[in-house]
Amino acid sequence: MSARILDGKAIAKSVREEVARRAAELTARGTRPGLAVVLVGDDPASHVYVKNKDKAALEAGFTVRTVRKAADLSEVELLAVVRELNDDASVHGILVQLPLPKHIDANAIVRAIDPAKDVDGLHPENVARLALGEPGLFPCTPRGCIEICDRSGLAIAGRRAVVIGRSMLVGKPLALMLLARDATVTVCHSRTADLAAVTREAELVFAAVGKPEFVRADWVRPGATVIDVGINRLPDGRLVGDVAFAEVLERAGAVTPVPGGVGPMTIAMLLDNTVLAATRRAGAGARG
Repeated sequence: MSARILDGKAIAKSVREEVARRAAELTARGTRPGLAVVLVGDDPASHVYVKNKDKAALEAGFTVRTVRKAADLSEVELLAVVRELNDDASVHGILVQLPLPKHIDANAIVRAIDPAKDVDGLHPENVARLALGEPGLFPCTPRGCIEICDRSGLAIAGRRAVVIGRSMLVGKPLALMLLARDATVTVCHSRTADLAAVTREAELVFAAVGKPEFVRADWVRPGATVIDVGINRLPDGRLVGDVAFAEVLERAGAVTPVPGGVGPMTIAMLLDNTVLAATRRAGAGARG
């Protein structure tokens, strides 16, 4: 029997419709959510991502400010751009598109963003809030993974979950989110012994390792849910995830495709973070 295919594109559409309604309500009360995206350099993939983010934000009823800078922009100059956006009351969310040119310290730029506007959820204050179980702005892709499970009726509490990958963008924050939802979590990585044996014990598998079709069918417990975070382009031009989809489809209980799984959720949760930041700022203004 084939697994249930989890339609991230359809779920993302629902999230974006809800965000647009919340944005309209905020705008009617005098606060129109504003997103600023900073793009440095000429990386083609980054240009596509930024274009898609801008389009989605405009469709949600946000104001959108895209700051494009040449690849030779200095770190000092980029910090000045971030400070200007921090001080702009019409901007509720700031996203500096990564990767940055090698001469710029990405960590320094992330730390310079106002944590209340950090819609990527990468500022150390937001990382700490996630670890402490406090309200904050948290990374979009892990949030998207959780949202797919929730909106697909897939239980997290009490389940054994394996996260393959330990990056600050996905693996580590996702593990913290799963722990907060009462899952029993194992984080695997390149030095995990007998990785396949570990994943076979899991009822929830999250693959975020960046290796095409890395997770094979015999790594998956029959009936398990498999969320594929990876997106890899093969030499023949095909896009595939970190999971061998066709194989795993015959063994898992539910699985996300690539494309059309976690990918659309990342932008949806970016919009959700932005409207959340705008809501909090509007509430703080009302109290002030």
